[in-house]
Parts: sequence; C-alpha cells; structure tokens
Amino acid sequence: MPGTLTSPKLTAADRCDRCNAAARVRAVLPAGGELLFCGHHANEHTDRLRELGATIVSESDATV
Repeated sequence: MPGTLTSPKLTAADRCDRCNAAARVRAVLPAGGELLFCGHHANEHTDRLRELGATIVSESDATV
C-alpha cells in the first residue's frame, strides 16, 4: 500500500508567490512542485490550477 504524503502546515514565514502576502493556500502541482498563494491570488488562479490537475489545499488543510 502506498504511503500518504503530507505537506507541512503553512506558517507566518510562508509567503504568496505572486505578491509576498501571507500564504493561505498551497497548490501542489502534478509534476511535484508547489505554489503558495494569499487568499486573493488563490481565488484568481484556482480554476486554472485545477485544469492543470493541481491539488489545492487551504490553510486549514481541507481540500478546496
């Protein structure tokens, strides 16, 4: 049975990759990379990220 990979919780040190505000959402890309977004930029980019097959995880670790 394959193991489950988890990402560490976002902290105050984690910053949005677009504007450097506090990160609230992590987008895990199918190729293995990840992007961090503030709430504003997560709302702006979530639809496209889902089209690309990214897993979107909010600050509370619930899949969006």
